[in-house]
Amino acid sequence: MAQLQSVWADAGGTVTICTQNIDLLHEQGGARDVIHMHGELQKARCHDCGDVTIADGALSLDLGCGACGRTGGIRPHVVWFGETPLMMDEIYQALAAADLFVSIGTSGAVYPAAGFVAAARSAGIPTMEINLDPSDNAALFDAARYGKASEAVPAWVAEMVALRGAG
Repeated sequence: MAQLQSVWADAGGTVTICTQNIDLLHEQGGARDVIHMHGELQKARCHDCGDVTIADGALSLDLGCGACGRTGGIRPHVVWFGETPLMMDEIYQALAAADLFVSIGTSGAVYPAAGFVAAARSAGIPTMEINLDPSDNAALFDAARYGKASEAVPAWVAEMVALRGAG
């Protein structure tokens, strides 16, 4: 995905990566500006003021917030069940500007992410699913590729890179 992002950027385009994962695997692979809609485990957030910082140790109720000074409100910077995912405005802005929506490796059952394909379709944006097996909402996609992510994603990226190189 980092390669695709880089090639598209070199040609004046954008590849937006939005993930439900709370790890930094995309960044470790070289991706930039990843939208972590469920937060990041390596960060902490103040429940009181919303300040987000790097979590460089164990979290406890004794920790004070560096921004507001309150104690007892520092928590992992992750979205718990029942909470609204982060950066939804940015996600919908990127989706509205997209030429293609691709969903990779998801069940298609967890909303609001499972609804992105419907939003893309209603905006006339082509959609593709890359997954091990068809997702719960597979019927909503225009195209699909099924198989191991370690094989299906690199093959698709190679095709997209070749397409961009030809364009």
